[in-house]
This record gives sequence, structure tokens and C-alpha cells, in this order.
Amino acid sequence: MFKTPTCACCTAWIDHMRQAGFTAEITELPNLRSLRTSHGVADDLASCHTALIAGYVLEGHVPAEDVHRLLTERPQAIGLAVPGMPLGSPGMESADGQRDAFETLLILKGGQTRVFAPHAQARG
Repeated sequence: MFKTPTCACCTAWIDHMRQAGFTAEITELPNLRSLRTSHGVADDLASCHTALIAGYVLEGHVPAEDVHRLLTERPQAIGLAVPGMPLGSPGMESADGQRDAFETLLILKGGQTRVFAPHAQARG
């Protein structure tokens, strides 16, 4: 997983992934743009961290359940993205349990996306 040195939510996302059975190495970089670009992640899909797993890229606060599904189904794709930093996504939890609706997007070869998994809004 690649992150910038000052991002605390990235560490919280890694904790989420580790609790789901994944292992992770963290590499800090001053900027992730060139890394994202070299792995086919467009700027409009950017978030605060980028991870690589089994030939796929994960951009942002992708839920572990979506990663498990990706690795089970093995679609012809670049990877998954949760653009931005949606409230309540893994690593972005709030103390009161609020969660904005967000979508995990499947990044297709060629740069297009489609919804891989919707995640409903919740109010604490």
C-alpha cells in the first residue's frame, strides 16, 4: 500500500484490511499521482492511498468484502476504486456511525468504470 506520510485514514484502512485477513506493507511517497497513472487509475478516481494486490490496483477506501469478491471473481479489470474519501467508508468511520452512500467502482481496461458494489447511507 502506498500513502503519503501525513495521512492517518490510510493507516485506519490498512487496519480494516488486516482485520479481514489481508497482510500489507506500507510505503510512503510524497505524491501518488505518478503511481496511480502508471497503474491506469485516472485522476477522477483518486483518493488518498493506492494498493496493489494480485495483479489489481485498489484506489482509496475500498471495503475488504469488495476486495475478497474481486479476488474470487477475477474480472478482466485494472482494479477497484472508491474515489474521494466518503464518510463511513473503511478508514473513514465516524464516532456516531454515520455513513454516506458510496460506490466501489470496477476500473475496466481502457479506463471506463462500472459500479462493482453500492454501499448504502447509514445514520447513527
